[in-house]
Amino acid sequence: MLILALDSTATVASVALVRNGSILAEYSVNAGNTHSVTLLPMIEHMLKTTGTDLSEVDIFAASVGPGSFTGVRIGTATVKGLAHSSGKPCIGVSTLEALAHNLHGFGGIICPCMNARRGQVYTALFEDTDDGIRRLIPDSAMSVEELRALISDFEGTVRFTGDGYFLVSHLSEYKTPERLTLQSASSVAAVAEKLYSSTEDRSVFTSAALNPTYLRKPQAEREREERLRAKES
Repeated sequence: MLILALDSTATVASVALVRNGSILAEYSVNAGNTHSVTLLPMIEHMLKTTGTDLSEVDIFAASVGPGSFTGVRIGTATVKGLAHSSGKPCIGVSTLEALAHNLHGFGGIICPCMNARRGQVYTALFEDTDDGIRRLIPDSAMSVEELRALISDFEGTVRFTGDGYFLVSHLSEYKTPERLTLQSASSVAAVAEKLYSSTEDRSVFTSAALNPTYLRKPQAEREREERLRAKES
């Protein structure tokens, strides 16, 4: 099974080719470039370098959020286009669950965090077990203080990852190497493969069914609602 995966939900753009759990290629750029400009050239370069034709890909996968609204839209649109033209399965993956896979093998509780601005993070909790990553709570947006209270209910090691790491690293004595805090398309592929293997009705994995996950309204919409409330008051 050959999976082409991508992640553009934060500043990092990442693409990967993974065959039966083995990484054939992974290409990541963290230069603040516009994902709409970089993603397709990265994919084309990766396919050319590995001597892979797009028709050989069995599954297309993308991280669909939460994350940067623009980045999420670009990533989902890109993978939907690739999958639609080929008729191959298209799988959307939680950004936070993919980040949790970055720390698979460390053990304990994994808490991926993405900077949601306004003093909040997008976060979830996972347990790293011998059988893989097990979700403990759903993806949500909360303040750092709310997260502090949440993890206090869990015993043992808590490790953080994600682009919001700098906001929460003080909550744990365990430090995460920078490389493991960044979005990784190979981790997206790992989650997609697990979803595909564990789903009986695989007809649900279509490009039409893949949608972004935002968790909250875009900033422009929130600001518009605030202006309207101010006018009414």
